[in-house]
Amino acid sequence: MQPVLTFTDSGIYCPSGDFYIDPWKPVPRAVITHAHADHARPGNQKYLCAKDSVSLLQLRLGQDIAVQGLGWNETLQMNGATVSFHPAGHMIGSAQVKVTVGGQTWVASGDYKTENDGISGQFEPLRCHVFITESTFGLPIYHWRPQQALFSEMENWVKENEQAGKNSILLGYSLGKAQRLLYNLQHTGRHFLVHGAIYNAHEVLRNAGWNLAPVELITQETPKERFKNSIIIAPPSTADSTWMRRFAPYSLGVCSGWMQVRGNARRMNADAGFAISDHADWQGLLGSIRQTGAEKVFVTHGFSSVLARYLQENGIQAEEVKTAFGTEEETAV
Repeated sequence: MQPVLTFTDSGIYCPSGDFYIDPWKPVPRAVITHAHADHARPGNQKYLCAKDSVSLLQLRLGQDIAVQGLGWNETLQMNGATVSFHPAGHMIGSAQVKVTVGGQTWVASGDYKTENDGISGQFEPLRCHVFITESTFGLPIYHWRPQQALFSEMENWVKENEQAGKNSILLGYSLGKAQRLLYNLQHTGRHFLVHGAIYNAHEVLRNAGWNLAPVELITQETPKERFKNSIIIAPPSTADSTWMRRFAPYSLGVCSGWMQVRGNARRMNADAGFAISDHADWQGLLGSIRQTGAEKVFVTHGFSSVLARYLQENGIQAEEVKTAFGTEEETAV
């Protein structure tokens, strides 16, 4: 029997449906899991994604792209394959892709996390014959604390900075992490000032109807008084940049799963590191894989060899697959 999905030089290909999932080379038909640049690339003739991703794909790839959005669990027949999208919980609009051909169901996870952050949707385990999973944090050392505990720490950190006369800057990836921070810190009543890259994504989402806190764009004309008693959110690329100098004196906090490893915050010259990730931790990966009941698991980007070997040693047929995913900013996750 021909496999439902195959791994090619252009990406994950469905022969029966004649489409690619998150292709890394231009193809006629691309099925996209989410709007991050390593999964949604320019140059494809047609795009299919979850409805909540449409505006984000247009932001990233241009308003003139040919894009179609499907609702959650809505099915579409693509030649000989049935395709549907299901919540992945990674970021707004992120989806797992379920593909069924001749009674065989394969699921491509894209990037996912299992804790519901309030805006990205609850990850939905899908029963399938074959599961293609990411493994960004596929090591036992990665174990996330409940996000509410982390957000409480951030709030206390902001209060301590205010008492010390310092401005508070949080670094988080502009698409996904920044919205998660804004949504889960809006109860603090603080004013939010953001970098342009975050502002652009934020306004697209607010215009699409998402209940996100209002923000102020930081410009050259923004007076220093605006920074006091506020939370400043910027992408990781601004660390140690001249753009940061306007906020002095400030305290810098990095929001990333990589902050789980001691020393990473220091290497980024950060005053605080918050280990909050938009990917599943070790137990999240294992639990999700078990819930699929999959007979075979393909493990992609991240600590793929470690996870694949662990699954094999525990009676699950697994194989590591090399892909071009995982090339977003290193501290984005």
